[in-house]
Amino acid sequence: MKQLFVAVICVALALSFGCGGSSSKSQSSSTPPSTPTGPNVQSITVNEGPAGNYANGSFTSVTLCVPGTSTCQAISGILVDTGSVGLRILSSVLTLSLPQQTAPSGDPVAECLPFIATYTWGPVESADIQIAGESASSVPIQVLSDTAIPVASDCTAFGLQSADTLQNLGANGILGIGMFPQDCAGCSTSSSYDIYYQCPSSTACQPIVEPLGSQVQNPVSVFANDNNGVLIEFPAVSQPEATLSGYLVFGIGTESNNSLGSAGIYTLNSNASITTQFQGQSYSESFIDSGSNGIYFLDSGSTGIPECSDATYFYCPSSTQNLSATNLGSNGTSAAINFSVANADTLFSEDPADAVFGQLAGPNPGSFDWGLPFFYGRNVYVAIANKSTPQGVGPYWAY
Repeated sequence: MKQLFVAVICVALALSFGCGGSSSKSQSSSTPPSTPTGPNVQSITVNEGPAGNYANGSFTSVTLCVPGTSTCQAISGILVDTGSVGLRILSSVLTLSLPQQTAPSGDPVAECLPFIATYTWGPVESADIQIAGESASSVPIQVLSDTAIPVASDCTAFGLQSADTLQNLGANGILGIGMFPQDCAGCSTSSSYDIYYQCPSSTACQPIVEPLGSQVQNPVSVFANDNNGVLIEFPAVSQPEATLSGYLVFGIGTESNNSLGSAGIYTLNSNASITTQFQGQSYSESFIDSGSNGIYFLDSGSTGIPECSDATYFYCPSSTQNLSATNLGSNGTSAAINFSVANADTLFSEDPADAVFGQLAGPNPGSFDWGLPFFYGRNVYVAIANKSTPQGVGPYWAY
């Protein structure tokens, strides 16, 4: 059985934004064009990942350098995640010695970041980042390690599993390119979020206020060019496959290869989400997230779809269910989404080498998490908060 990977961060950490975007309505979805080219284009691939057990994981590579030097390392197997913010690298794959960020006290700074099913812990360090032809200098990143600095007790109190090893994370790192410039806007004024810590050598780590510029950054937001968002392109999927090639295109409306075209603009509601309407009910905390490896929605009691007996985080209907829902932005844009839910046990057993599943789904009580299967056959745009685009100021999703 493939493992569960839901790599979306709680968006409540980043609610300091002004909702922008167009107020026009659109019922259409964009159609993937021909192969994009240019210095703002990075290849991405869905495969089993470096751990060999990932379903619907989209991976790419990044190059890190010691700031201001040519001492660099290319790292592959990095999960592309539009549901979180910031670059996070396993310490076990990092060979560079990067500068450690310190608090005003002089103590090293570490971060605890809770995801839906896991948490990451480790020091905040600085690196120059290169992806495709884009680059950014001295960017704060998180190096994932439970041993470099003892884990804060508040971090383990979340009751989640640590994701600081390849076995637990399923990737060599996470490229968080969601819709916010930093990963915890509220942390710049309050330490009560228990996200950033100063860690003296003689006492336990303590939560601190972390200025916006010192927080782990969305690498795209600090690129010199093409820094207002991203576009992810994948072809449609009709059956399970071993691999699938796609593209990560930086910028929205900044180059000839990232125009919004006919894509509908979906601005966020007060929950920093969109609304999904399904079977007469509205779910206002729904979101689009390439880091989730299935379409996660509601529960068996709401859908009538049984969960797998051996892995309750996936659905296992006796026959494939063909369903429809409608996504609604706060600006009134709406579009119907047709999707299918197949038996996860059957999908995984047909060919153990398969990693691409367009009909993989599981429960997520109270909302819709439109994970990577949603991206297959669509152009999906993520506009970054407070960045200008041809259709208004982010944040918004578009497709």
